[in-house]
Amino acid sequence: MKDKRLTMHDAIAEYVRDGQSVAIEGFTAFICFAAGHEIIRQNKRDLTLIRMTPDLIYDQMIAAGVASRLVFSYLGNPGVGSLHCVRRAIEKEIPAPLAIEEYSHFGMVGRYTAGAMNLPFFPLRSYTGSDLPHYNPLIRTVDNPYGEDAIAVVPPLKPDVAIIHAQRADRSGNTQLWGLLGIQKEAAFAASTVIVVVEELVDEDVIRADPNRTLIPGLIVNAVVHEPYGAHPSYVQGYYDRDNSFYLKWDEISRDQAQTEAWLEEWIYGIEDRARYMEKMGEDVVERIAPGKAPAGAIDYGSYT
Repeated sequence: MKDKRLTMHDAIAEYVRDGQSVAIEGFTAFICFAAGHEIIRQNKRDLTLIRMTPDLIYDQMIAAGVASRLVFSYLGNPGVGSLHCVRRAIEKEIPAPLAIEEYSHFGMVGRYTAGAMNLPFFPLRSYTGSDLPHYNPLIRTVDNPYGEDAIAVVPPLKPDVAIIHAQRADRSGNTQLWGLLGIQKEAAFAASTVIVVVEELVDEDVIRADPNRTLIPGLIVNAVVHEPYGAHPSYVQGYYDRDNSFYLKWDEISRDQAQTEAWLEEWIYGIEDRARYMEKMGEDVVERIAPGKAPAGAIDYGSYT
């Protein structure tokens, strides 16, 4: 099997190019901040950022000027409030203009699903009574071929690059996830290029011993990056918890563009890689986000003779 391991620097340098569409997915958990920070560090520009729930990582990336367009559903600092950098970009064009393309959560799920299945569109009824179709001309209606009514449809979503964080993978990119999952699998199958970032690299035998956890097969993966704590301040089930204090702190920092730029300079531009980032965070943060124990029961898959 092909060894697809790359450093984060090399994976972003090789596969993320100016002007592309990039999806960094993960619903509350598995949000690959390390990849977003490396995109900022490499000064990528004119990206279309795609995400069901843009939160702090896209706030930081937009504050750094990497994006010209945002495709999304819910938008906010979860449990805290607004994304101030995104608002500045939309309302005041600081640091640059930002076009937006908004859907419901299910609309984004439908778009990824259609992209993954190579469908021309995805039908859904949840836009009945919504004003989103008025503001987004890509949400359209078609006649129901099995009835007399019309139904809303959304176009397929096929990112140029999907970046997926997970617990573990082997060198070939066979990737296992468990816990609170979002749309990672569909995003990976919809994308032209897939970068998988993992907390742990394991042998193929470990993957084969628990095949039902393998949501992303290596055959669609272009690069595997081993990056412990790569999702901080979000969480990875069984590896570390959510750093809630960071989300509160970011709300204060991001209210001012100068403060935001100072943070970017100190914590992204001024740091070589993720290992240095966590070293700078300190042992107290690592201890605070350490998870409790909740081991899963063992099962015997059996074998054929």
